[in-house]
Amino acid sequence: MMLTVHTVGPGVTVQDLGRLGWTARGLSQGGAVDRLALLEATALLGTAPANAVIEMMGFGGRFSTDQDTRIALTGAVMQADIDGVPVTPNTTQLLGAGQRLTIGGARQGVYGYLAFPGGITTKQVMDSRATHLTAGIGRPLQPGDVLPAQPDPDPLAGPQTLSVEDRLSGGTIRIMPGPQTEYFAAGTVTRFAETPFQRSPRGNRQGVRLDCEGPGFEMATPVNIASDLVLPGDLQMTGDGVPYVLLAECQTIGGYPRIGTVIPADLPKIAQAMPGAPLRFEWLDVAAADATFQSDAAILQALRNSRSALTRDPHDIADLLGYQLISGVTPGDDLERP
Repeated sequence: MMLTVHTVGPGVTVQDLGRLGWTARGLSQGGAVDRLALLEATALLGTAPANAVIEMMGFGGRFSTDQDTRIALTGAVMQADIDGVPVTPNTTQLLGAGQRLTIGGARQGVYGYLAFPGGITTKQVMDSRATHLTAGIGRPLQPGDVLPAQPDPDPLAGPQTLSVEDRLSGGTIRIMPGPQTEYFAAGTVTRFAETPFQRSPRGNRQGVRLDCEGPGFEMATPVNIASDLVLPGDLQMTGDGVPYVLLAECQTIGGYPRIGTVIPADLPKIAQAMPGAPLRFEWLDVAAADATFQSDAAILQALRNSRSALTRDPHDIADLLGYQLISGVTPGDDLERP
């Protein structure tokens, strides 16, 4: 199957769960900024979690395929339709060969994901198809690109839907202390949790800035910090105490002080918070933070258990007359009945 890109917004890329095992060589894992969205698509389509998808940052594009295939849109809620018929998020839907799927701007959230049952099958680089813009692996999609994908093994399978918790509106983010938390005064650490933040317009796949009123969050005493390992979720402070949350394409080492780290379960909330979205932080000790951890396999199994068959309202089925609603099978004595 071939996927054609007719028009496309900025920063639209092919992503999967990223590259493991390269951090020591200076390459961060990368992959989807909202990993949970990929697992949701996997659960909906009944596919492998390693499948590559299209990640859209704020705006999508117009796409078509040369074969019938199911699709799923997860992550940010984006304006989308197939030849004018609206596409419901977090629900599988049939995209017919030659039909135009148009995905516009995000209504809620930042990163939307377009997934296919067979996954995008572009060439692998270091065991992954993920575009890593910071490292120069791959590039954003452009109009006219044609991407290979495995065919849908069951395009006529009944539609599935998934009810997901809201993670697109900001809210409370749980954080745990790290090796440099002690460099900040106890009052500063407390004030950080008491401060209302907003997601800044400044942000990308490397990280996002947090804005707030009042003074910055500086270390108690200036310390020369040797560059050491950093990971997605780390809360780095600039020299004037402005916090940044690191995301999928963050650097692998850094020397800025880190007041703490966002737990993996809440990192999608940071990724999907739109500019201006309110954010507050809540400290967890290490034991409580560890207790929140779930493997990808456990998350995926829970999502599969929560999906359900979609019951469609005939009023909303634009192509209702194209369905065979009468089987033609009868008891055989219809004409003899009174």
